[in-house]
Amino acid sequence: MSALESIQVFQCLNSSPHARLEQSALLGDGLIAAQWNNHHDIREYHSPTHHTLSCYIADGTGTFRRDQPDQKGAPGKLCVLPAGHESAWVINGEIRLAHLYVSPEQFAQGCVTLLDREPRELQLRENTFLDDARQTERFRHLINLNWHEPGERLLTSSLAHEMLSHALLSQVGLRDGLRLKGGLAPHARRRLVAFIEANLSEALSLGQLAGLCALSEYHFARMFRESFGLPPHRYVLARRLERARQLLRETLQPLGDIALECGFASASHFTNRFRQHMGATPGDYRGVFTATPPAG
Repeated sequence: MSALESIQVFQCLNSSPHARLEQSALLGDGLIAAQWNNHHDIREYHSPTHHTLSCYIADGTGTFRRDQPDQKGAPGKLCVLPAGHESAWVINGEIRLAHLYVSPEQFAQGCVTLLDREPRELQLRENTFLDDARQTERFRHLINLNWHEPGERLLTSSLAHEMLSHALLSQVGLRDGLRLKGGLAPHARRRLVAFIEANLSEALSLGQLAGLCALSEYHFARMFRESFGLPPHRYVLARRLERARQLLRETLQPLGDIALECGFASASHFTNRFRQHMGATPGDYRGVFTATPPAG
């Protein structure tokens, strides 16, 4: 199954005879962007596994949720559709909109690294026709980029991360009545995060991380996933790639040095992993942020 085939909101719109996909792009890190227009349609979303951030780019004044018929859309309005939500939409007239689809894994990583909370404690608050000028401006910037030109595709990825971070900081709340069982204690989680961040250049092992929590590898791996929303190796890789992106943006270090500092065995291994997750090479990514990227 391709990444887009797993996005239920995308597939629901794509199956409509009235909706037309203008462009879409896999931005890496579990983030996917799409731009649509639609007219005279009815669409229903049933418990998608991903989160959707939506912005009305043009028209939409005849669009409403079936359970909220007195509230209508408009250009610049935002909608936040969490994973697991249910909604039915009536589109009268025309609408042009942009979507950012967020994987549960990327949401989980943001909860841990940005909010220092367990992902299962938190949820995106469902919101319809929200006003948020900064987030709307990010969406408008996004759709004005060429998603299929490598340099600009990297800018779309950076914008998407900004949009997700903004949503996490402004649209996330605690789950009601939740009683957590089976995860790591908060002090153990913080100790792990600090240790991983301080040792990204090292060859970390599951046993080494489990030892910090005085747990067997088996129980540690299960409890880590409960607390972090993804397995240890994927969390560590995500943090290494984030550190690499920071160094590429902010320093002129050769790629080989960055690879070693971020825990990759060689520049070629680093380049392959980076391309898999970002859709471009480290050199291309650096070129977006520096006028004359160094060799290396």
